[in-house]
Amino acid sequence: MLFISVVFLYWFSSYIYVPILSPYIEHLGASYTYLGIVLGSYGLMQILFRLPLGILSDFMEKRRPFIWLGLAASAVSGLMFAAFGQLGWALAARAMAGIAASTWVVFTVAFSGFFPKHEVTRAMSMMQFTTVAAQLTSMLVSGYLVERWSWQLPFWLGGIVAVVALVLALFLREKEPDPGRTPMSLQDLAPVMRDRTLFRVSFLSILAHCVLFITMFGYTPNQALDLGASKNDLAWLTLSFMLPHAAATLFAGRTLVNRFGARAVLTVGYVGTAVFTFCIPAASSFGWLCVTQIFNGLAQGLVFPLLLGKSVAHIEPSKRATAMGFYQAVYAIGMFMGPFIAGWISSAWGLAGGFRLAAYAALAAGVLAFWWIRTDTKAGVSAASGGPPNTGSVQKNV
Repeated sequence: MLFISVVFLYWFSSYIYVPILSPYIEHLGASYTYLGIVLGSYGLMQILFRLPLGILSDFMEKRRPFIWLGLAASAVSGLMFAAFGQLGWALAARAMAGIAASTWVVFTVAFSGFFPKHEVTRAMSMMQFTTVAAQLTSMLVSGYLVERWSWQLPFWLGGIVAVVALVLALFLREKEPDPGRTPMSLQDLAPVMRDRTLFRVSFLSILAHCVLFITMFGYTPNQALDLGASKNDLAWLTLSFMLPHAAATLFAGRTLVNRFGARAVLTVGYVGTAVFTFCIPAASSFGWLCVTQIFNGLAQGLVFPLLLGKSVAHIEPSKRATAMGFYQAVYAIGMFMGPFIAGWISSAWGLAGGFRLAAYAALAAGVLAFWWIRTDTKAGVSAASGGPPNTGSVQKNV
């Protein structure tokens, strides 16, 4: 419970200002191109830092120092945003938030270490649900705080919450390494990174994060304000996306995969994302925009826990931080390139162009998921859903 509480506060501090971030940067006088650079810096830092942090954590066989680093960086990011209302400082603060998010690789591996191998996906679903719950709670209040007080208040609150989480994290226990495990070595790095399943799942995740950071965590709030919504209305926009997203995240990893298989769930999730992202620029009012977000949140919520679980379920525990670091560093490419390219396209052709880019990316991911993810056998479904493994056969799902 302490670990889950720290995770909740960690993401709360990072997402308290996300709904108002792009409008705030625009308020400071940024163009869509510069806005894309600021938003993309979050992913760029994760490309640079996530894999090295995962490798270092495996070599040191330590998790807590990296958790502390992430919380400290999140606090600095929020306080930097709050104290300096200039475009240059905004870029630096968002980059610092990317460094904080880079330590998520260690959070996930530390938590999965408390579960047997065949329940890793269930553990990841719990972490993903906690993440979404923190995002939903924090993002709901940010618009109200700005409308009622000032642009800076969500940033101050995010920094303070990160400090509280850091104090709590000092009491986390370090799980002792398995005495029978083989220590990580340099020779182990290349096979992990060449793993075909890990590569394919990571590429699908690039496209998923490209869409997410163009839409709800990117330019959808700008679209809402262009339709006449107030800053306080952004809470309804957030709720319309995050509530079905949380529900889908909770049930995708077990109930839906158990019944329909990972291939079907991922394909439907991606194709649904494409359809309702295409609908965003066609929405004629704020109400219709919220409707598109209800179904978009549901569709995207089907994708993330399955990809997260598949990335490490077949990897030896001693190498999971490296594998997770590779997975998260690779999908951070989508977090960087998505908003960066969308910002450039939006400057030339308006916000609709950026949303169409996201929709095409989701459609491509749906085709690849249908092609790459094989039909699940009973063994594959059980492993993906967190159930006991079927020892009678071995099935590769990707």
